[in-house]
Amino acid sequence: MKNISFLICAVLIGAMGCKVPYTPKISAVNSNILVVEGVINTGNDSTVIKLSRTVTLTTTSSVKPEVNAVVTVESSQGVVYTLNDLGNGNYSAGVLNLDNTQQYHLRIKTQDGAQYLSDFETVKNTPPIDSIGYTIQANGLQVYANTHDPNNATRYYRWDYAETWQFHAKYESDYVSDGTKIVARQPANQVYTCFSNNYSSTIVLGSSAALKQDVIYQQPLTQVVSTSEKLENRYSILVKQYALTKDEFDFWTNLKKNTEQLGGIFDPQPSNINGNIHCTTNPKTPVIGWIAVTNVQEKRVFIDNSKLPSAWVTSYPYDCSTDSNLFCREEQGQCLNDVLQNLIPLNSDIIPLTTIIVAPSPAVVGYTGSSVECSDCTIRGTTVQPAFWR
Repeated sequence: MKNISFLICAVLIGAMGCKVPYTPKISAVNSNILVVEGVINTGNDSTVIKLSRTVTLTTTSSVKPEVNAVVTVESSQGVVYTLNDLGNGNYSAGVLNLDNTQQYHLRIKTQDGAQYLSDFETVKNTPPIDSIGYTIQANGLQVYANTHDPNNATRYYRWDYAETWQFHAKYESDYVSDGTKIVARQPANQVYTCFSNNYSSTIVLGSSAALKQDVIYQQPLTQVVSTSEKLENRYSILVKQYALTKDEFDFWTNLKKNTEQLGGIFDPQPSNINGNIHCTTNPKTPVIGWIAVTNVQEKRVFIDNSKLPSAWVTSYPYDCSTDSNLFCREEQGQCLNDVLQNLIPLNSDIIPLTTIIVAPSPAVVGYTGSSVECSDCTIRGTTVQPAFWR
């Protein structure tokens, strides 16, 4: 029995030690599918269409823009509006001043000669956003939207958003070394306060189809954890709202299930994502996307840190520390700075150490330095204040 027990243990230990990475065999046949994002905007704003291609799981890049395409909007009466190629897969046109009584579709000709066409869609009016608010929860903010349609004609909604926030580096660097001496950092070159942004990466949908009134109340948009740098100083969110048809709502619901709700044993099984865009040169070629025709409503709000619980403390994303960089060498009662270049790296970000009294007059004998990650906010943002910031 002892020998059997020993043999079983040996087998188990050997099995645990022999771990081999598993790479599933996934077909790459449909790894270059055209993805079309955007809406034909009937409001007082630009129409922006983004074209990209799907990539395989082993590809290092997650974005593959479709460049050099020809993109046009066409009306049911044959009027054509050409979008400008902005590069990197983005195509745009200014306010189109479309006739809401007509139908419209999108035509795409890619650089390989293939042509794609969306179905004609009737203009769907998007009601205004009533308000953007937030609730304070134990672990952070829950941002939500309120809207309604007094005509009870919308029923199906989608939202996306852009976040912007002001944040600081861990330490403020007021001085910098030019390699031979330490000079004060000029205000135009400050690297302590920055702005950063982020865009929604999930599909946010809402429906009032089961309600008597077309009202959406406190629709969750996003959560911001209490320790996030987004809440360190000031946070802003620009929310865009889209009215959907029932078919479009079903498309986005199916896309959400396929991209965000897979992986668990109780999650829905993958299914085909059928949009309203088709390849006319080869009907068997799959396309991902839905082109709607609607005005886009938007609203921006600001949330100041002073309005949030004082117990919320920002967690800095790097482990930061400081160290002294002494450069004063005394000789015959005088302080010589000739060793500065060897002790402080070229263009390093530095913070002044407390001034030390050196007879016969005060003099700085050293500085406290830190890493770029901890003293330069521009590695994660920009010092340029957005035009909308107030």
